[in-house]
Amino acid sequence: MRTNDVMTRLEAAVSALGDVDVSAWPEDTLKEQLGELSAVLVALDGVLSRVADGVRARGLRIEEPVSV
Repeated sequence: MRTNDVMTRLEAAVSALGDVDVSAWPEDTLKEQLGELSAVLVALDGVLSRVADGVRARGLRIEEPVSV
């Protein structure tokens, strides 16, 4: 996959996750979905860690963008 395509997909994932607001979910829904939500969050954490580790393994740093 081309680098531009990967970056586009990553940005789309960030946008989709930005739309998630569990505080707006009814309590019953959150309890019902908690197992699945937990599994997704753990998987997401693992993937993000793998990508970050790959960047760091190449001797680069991951830095927060400075807002202007």
